[in-house]
Amino acid sequence: MSAASDLMSSYQHVISDLRIVMGEKGIFDVTVDGEPIYSKAVAGRHAEPGEVLALFTELVGEIKRYGAE
Repeated sequence: MSAASDLMSSYQHVISDLRIVMGEKGIFDVTVDGEPIYSKAVAGRHAEPGEVLALFTELVGEIKRYGAE
């Protein structure tokens, strides 16, 4: 659940819907507004700590993280 925790702790003020959908055989895909940003099947591995957060940040651009001044 690290990816979900990272996203919510950093961007809870801009995320209106976050779903965790269990897949078969350890499927782990992350999509934002219908755009895939990470797929375990494509990468052939689990995401590294902070990797999904970095990909999300790259996609959404410069948005202040939650709690940042």
